Amino acid sequence: MKNIKYIVYKENDHYVSQCLNVDVSSFGATIDEAVQNLTEALELYFE
Repeated sequence: MKNIKYIVYKENDHYVSQCLNVDVSSFGATIDEAVQNLTEALELYFE
């Protein structure tokens, strides 16, 4: 996968990861989980 730019921020009890290159986002209980879920969402998006 190409390099992607993303931000992670806390919203209530979850961390939200949002891609800055395309309009895709995800969330998780931890920062690592949010980033991992974003990576999976991006793979599905580009598929």
